[in-house]
Amino acid sequence: MLPFKLVYSDDYYLPIGTHVFPAEKYRRIHNRLLETGVAEPKDFVTPQPASDLDVLLVHTPQYVHKLKTGTLSAREELEMEVPYSPELVRAFWLAAGGSILAANHALNDRIAFSVGGGFHHAFPDHGEGFCMIHDVAIAIRRLQRDDKITRAMTVDCDVHQGNGTAAIFAGVRVPSRSLPSTAPSALSPSAAAKLRNAHAGDVFTISLHQENNYPAFKPPSSIDVDLPDEIGDDDYLAWLDNALSSGLRQFDPELLCYIAGADPYREDQLGGLALTIEGLKRRDELVFRVARARDIPVMVTFAGGYARKVEDTVTIHCNTVIAAKEIFSAPKLSS
Repeated sequence: MLPFKLVYSDDYYLPIGTHVFPAEKYRRIHNRLLETGVAEPKDFVTPQPASDLDVLLVHTPQYVHKLKTGTLSAREELEMEVPYSPELVRAFWLAAGGSILAANHALNDRIAFSVGGGFHHAFPDHGEGFCMIHDVAIAIRRLQRDDKITRAMTVDCDVHQGNGTAAIFAGVRVPSRSLPSTAPSALSPSAAAKLRNAHAGDVFTISLHQENNYPAFKPPSSIDVDLPDEIGDDDYLAWLDNALSSGLRQFDPELLCYIAGADPYREDQLGGLALTIEGLKRRDELVFRVARARDIPVMVTFAGGYARKVEDTVTIHCNTVIAAKEIFSAPKLSS
């Protein structure tokens, strides 16, 4: 039995048809963890969808209204890069609920996984890069709203910069606009804006990514590490160690949200870094060791992964669970 929970649902599957994003990877991760004995059925917990009020902690009423009513413009759908459907909206709401649940479990167990999520390209008023809504930001804002945490840190190790994360937590106020009469929530626009900005500055964002890659415009995170093409394991780990050390000197988080993308892998179709599968597991171990040593709860999401062989992506994500099992099952050394 694992010393932490894995939040998962078969409905995490994204109904997007033939696509570079391997929508079936979540189910494969679940099955692999069970088949290899890394996890048992009782290690998994099933999420409920986020409420519209939860989503409005981060996203504007106008955007939520468009998603719930299927009224995105052609440009907005094109920018999201996944085909809109009501089923897709339900899948993203479920992913956000999964990250909320995982964040709550992390506070109790010191670490928890949402086997999905990490949709870090979503902005308050639009989606980008396969991301409709920002589940990690929603989880953070929900815990802050519930007074369970005040300060959080995001550590984004996807190959692509977390532009939505940077924009959401930059402390830039989202202007209030009129709430459409058919909007899915009774929350007033002024209250929604207040909730979205009540904790501005209380989230420290770190993004370690390939500089010469999507997105073209990268809003500034608290720390951005713009990596050159083809960087390998040792250099990557050194930069990550430096970023974590620098961030934790400046900021004392009560929750660390680790976006553990599989796409820094050297065989990834949308990446240009050169990490090995072994190097990516060492990356995970580094993050977990630092968090455990400082007693910072960790909520993990999996984000991107587009290896030429889907099984490689599944292996990388399963290795993140294995790394957590090894680190958090070991006796903690006294200081």
